[in-house]
Formats: sequence, C-alpha cells, structure tokens
Amino acid sequence: MSALILFVGWCILFVVAWPVALLALVLFPLVWLVALPFRLLGVAVEGVFALLRAIVLLPARMLGHRG
Repeated sequence: MSALILFVGWCILFVVAWPVALLALVLFPLVWLVALPFRLLGVAVEGVFALLRAIVLLPARMLGHRG
C-alpha cells in the first residue's frame, strides 16, 4: 500500500514539477545506498539491546516467571 501511495505521489510531482520528479527518481538509489549502513547499525544495536534484555531477565525466567 505504501508503494502505491509513493507512486501516486511521484506521479503528482511529475505533473506539477517534472524536473524535480526526475531528480528524485535519479537520487533515490543514492539516498538508499547512503542510508544502508545506518540501517545495518540499527539492526546491530537492536540485537545488542535484545541480548542485554535477555541477560537481565534470565534470573526471572529461571525462577519460573512467565512474562
């Protein structure tokens, strides 16, 4: 659904200001490549927080708490 909304928005931008729409079409892959390391960093940080949470909650799980 979000891809459809993105496409319709791009079509509207193309009708209103076609040079900006073409520039957005060209720059989108570059922005995606620049954002990729930050996404990977976010996944790594999320994994570290999940590990810390599991370590902190381990005693409660060992005593039989069902959270």
